[in-house]
Parts: sequence; structure tokens; C-alpha cells
Amino acid sequence: MLRQLAVALALTLPTLSFAETIDCRVVGVHDGDTLTCLTTAKQQIKVRLAEIDTPESKQPYGNRAQQSLAVMVFSKDVRLDVQDTDRYGRRVARVYQGNTDVNAEQVRQGAAWVYRQYLKDRSLLDLEAQAKAQKRGLWALPEAERVPPWEWRRAARDQRQDAQAGEGEPPAAVLPKRPTSFSQFGGSEGASAAGSFSCTPLKACRQMASCAEAKYQLQHCGNSRIDGDHDGVPCEAICR
Repeated sequence: MLRQLAVALALTLPTLSFAETIDCRVVGVHDGDTLTCLTTAKQQIKVRLAEIDTPESKQPYGNRAQQSLAVMVFSKDVRLDVQDTDRYGRRVARVYQGNTDVNAEQVRQGAAWVYRQYLKDRSLLDLEAQAKAQKRGLWALPEAERVPPWEWRRAARDQRQDAQAGEGEPPAAVLPKRPTSFSQFGGSEGASAAGSFSCTPLKACRQMASCAEAKYQLQHCGNSRIDGDHDGVPCEAICR
């Protein structure tokens, strides 16, 4: 019996060692899912909110998501239920301010997507579905602007890799920008063509199907690497 108890404890204790609860005060909010906390021992720790992903600062609704988090936690005492430490050394945690589950509240307000790759609490999916149905927060944006942040980051990485491969200068910003008027693409014909184009992924000139697509990605998506001489004409081999 004692031997069985010892084995059970040996199996349980390593699991418990990963559980960590931290009480701290929020001294910085960096975006909608990242903050800095000051512990009672005056140690600063960086925290990534677990199981959710908010728009990046350069995406539509990125600043609003940051403001939403700041209203809930900035300069307030919070409790961190730490799940992990990521490759950047940040604590990955569920954050609670009083009785408020901050991670869930970001999703409920439409300030965050559920980060399905790391999802543990499936009730977050219901909150996301409700926010989407009621067009709260980012769900009120036009569909073209609702790019999940993990897809946006992947497009940005691909763009940087293309630039490093010598396909042009990296752009000043890698975000899909807010839509511009389709009149820039040449009247109703341009508007019709533009409807079939996308900002994801951002393409190199050799990948463009037409001059119209190149103009769309330059003017609508901020893909300035396809305009190497910055004269407003992209991919000059096909846009003469």
C-alpha cells in the first residue's frame, strides 16, 4: 500500500511543479494580450495571456484591443494562473482581476480570437461565437479586415523572407492596410477585378497574375516591396 502511494506521489508531484500562481500589479500593457507585472518582491515579469490571440498593433482593431486590456488591468492587482513559459521567457497565463477572467473577457468583448492551437478551455469558443454573432469589437469590421493575427504574422514572415532573398526592399509596414477606394484600380472594371484579389499572402512580382493584382497589393495591402523605385508603379515588367 505504501509503495503504491509513493508511486502515485512520484507521478503527481512533477505535474504540480508546473502549476504557479502569482499575485502582481500590472505596470505595462503592450498590446491586447501582453502585459508587464510587478510582483510583491519588486520583480518585473512579462505575461502573455493564454489561449487567446488579439490583433497585432498594426492590424485593424489592434489599438482597441490594447485599450480594452488596459482598462481592465492597468495599475491594478491581478492574479496569474501560469500555464507555461514561452520561448521569449514570458509567463503564459490566465489573468484574473478580482472576479474577472481577463482572457475570457477579451474574447467576450470581441477584442480577441480564441487561439485554437493552444486551446484548453473550450468555453472560450462559445464566447467567441457569441461575440461574432452580435458583431462585437473586431467582428464589426469588414470581413477583409478580420485577418487572424497568426495568419497576419505568417504573411509578415514570408514577406521578410522574400525581401532577404533579394526580391526587393522590405516595406516600412507589413500590415494589410484598410481598404482604399476601388476607383484607384480603374473604375468599375478595376473594382470587379479587385474583388478577386487578396492581401494574404503578400506576393512578389513573379507571383502576380496581372498588373491589376500588383496594383491592388501595392495600394490596398501596403506591399511596397513590389515598387522598388517608389514611383507608384508596381512590378514594372508587367505594369508598363
